Amino acid sequence: MVLAESDSELARGDVAPDFDLPAVDGGAYSLDDFAGFDALLLVFTCNHCPYAQAKFDLLNDLAAEYDDCAVVGVNPNDAEEYPEDSFEAMEEFVADGRVAYDAYLRDESQEVARVYGAVCTPDPFLFGNAEGEFVLAYHGRLDDALNPDDKPERIYVRDTIDAVLAGEYVPHDDLPSRGCSIKWRG
Repeated sequence: MVLAESDSELARGDVAPDFDLPAVDGGAYSLDDFAGFDALLLVFTCNHCPYAQAKFDLLNDLAAEYDDCAVVGVNPNDAEEYPEDSFEAMEEFVADGRVAYDAYLRDESQEVARVYGAVCTPDPFLFGNAEGEFVLAYHGRLDDALNPDDKPERIYVRDTIDAVLAGEYVPHDDLPSRGCSIKWRG
């Protein structure tokens, strides 16, 4: 495990780069598939990283709580070197309820992670839907628990989602997320 902190070149106000990725539900998703939502929480994540695993419950809760915010996981890790991050393993995580996001997508080529500038798992990006375009409102940690065994005292992501849904400026600075580095191929 290599510890990394998020550091994307996307800035607040930037339009989300589009994607077309397969999902464990058998479909494929692009930004257009989430156009009916007022917000999109796109989290680069995986199955095997303890930092990502520590946020499964929070992300599942957010997906259940918010009807107007889609919670989407994207797994870009090299599944040959890390078989726990294979598409089949992702399907198992969804089937047994460990992952219950609105969609869990596979970035096999790793191109989407590169375009977004994702570097760690989890690496969350929150977008607001501004007249049909998803615009970055917040890129940063979900809460103040920086290590897998820490208990959070502040859950930033709820404040950020609430602000986006209310059409307000996100009240938190973009604090870097911390997690395992993305496992790049080759």
